[in-house]
Amino acid sequence: MTSSGGRTTENNPHPELPHFQELLDGTNWASLATPYGTGESLPTALIRLLDPNPSIRAAAARDAVDAVTHQNTIYEATVPVALYVAAILNHPAIAAGEHAHEADLQLRHPTRETLLDWLGYTAYDADDQRVAMDERHFGEGFLDACPDMRAFRDLRPMIYSAVQPFLTDDNTKVCDAALVAAIPLAEHHAHTEYRHELADHAHRLLSTSTDRYKRDRTLDALNAWGHDTSTLENANDIAAREYHARMADHDLWWASNGTGGCADDPPF
Repeated sequence: MTSSGGRTTENNPHPELPHFQELLDGTNWASLATPYGTGESLPTALIRLLDPNPSIRAAAARDAVDAVTHQNTIYEATVPVALYVAAILNHPAIAAGEHAHEADLQLRHPTRETLLDWLGYTAYDADDQRVAMDERHFGEGFLDACPDMRAFRDLRPMIYSAVQPFLTDDNTKVCDAALVAAIPLAEHHAHTEYRHELADHAHRLLSTSTDRYKRDRTLDALNAWGHDTSTLENANDIAAREYHARMADHDLWWASNGTGGCADDPPF
């Protein structure tokens, strides 16, 4: 596969991201589908992600990612937006003025954290588990009918290369967001070797973070990679895991026996 900047990503463990300006100027945004029409308005929001005012960046981040995010679906415009976001992660403007606004409740989350969170959510929408689930429903040729999801999956090494430096960021929120984003990106065959590094960062997150979503994602990854997580779980983790197991059993029962009416003995 070749990116919009002409950089081949297949079999290249360290692909080079196109420059953000190249992506902005070289993409026909108006021709790309979004859940709400076309991506014609996206360049305005994407440019504002580099505004020196953190309040403007926060609003731009909402405008940009909300425009290509709906019902866990990868759209045509999602891929170039993801590449642009990855390309600006290390831009100094991303963190400009944030320390001066730490007292503002609306700006407690750094712009870089917000963008990393979105890359993580998007990567999970195209991860191996999602593909396997969709193939069970729609058949093994599911990805052939979803070129946008396939394109995002092919670009995971390129996006990972932009996320990886922030695994050791001085801001704990940023490095936690980077880890959770990196986990599904590392599913790509070119980056499975990085799972050992990610496991070390996972231990750090689990020793410090109380974020339920991030803890669940991190514990799920460690379990999938064959790690013993029994000493890493706290009481809330165990309660959440047992709850998810009960809900999974209920969903399985309903799929096998449910008729849309009431049942005498549901497995609650």
